[in-house]
Amino acid sequence: NRQLMGASFLAQNAGKRSITIDLKSRLGAELFLRLVASAEVVVENSRPCVMNRLGLGDDRRARENPQLSYCAISGFGQDGPLHAAPAYDQIIQGMSGAMSITGDADTAPYRVGSPVADTAGGLTAAFAIAACLAEKDRTSGRFIDISMLEAIMATMGWAISNYLNAGVEPLPQGNENI
Repeated sequence: NRQLMGASFLAQNAGKRSITIDLKSRLGAELFLRLVASAEVVVENSRPCVMNRLGLGDDRRARENPQLSYCAISGFGQDGPLHAAPAYDQIIQGMSGAMSITGDADTAPYRVGSPVADTAGGLTAAFAIAACLAEKDRTSGRFIDISMLEAIMATMGWAISNYLNAGVEPLPQGNENI
């Protein structure tokens, strides 16, 4: 029902078809696995280990569809010290340092006005999935691990490069490009 959906959701998902499945129920898990059997790609954005805990991890999916490309988008990736931590756009903006260079000296740290970490994570996933689908003679599936933190860090190349190569401390500069 469109009346129950926010304008942002509708704008981001125009033309998409979707269903809701309760993966915690036996019937929902069975339906998910039936869809996996005929899918080329599955994208999910749960915390790492959730799908394993539900009995829908790599081994189970591979039995249903050995050719499946599976993309997991999470805040911090599938392993490492923060892998199990919950994340959303504003947390990633803060931890990446993006907020510390947004605004000016009087307002920083400041959240970027759009969900840049969510967007960078999604775009990174889309490019990785496209690369998998373009791979010729692929005989097995692929697992794609997208970290929103790594994706947003990649967009901060200028600030990071200036710091690492020239020792220039990243500072909030308003709309200047120094």
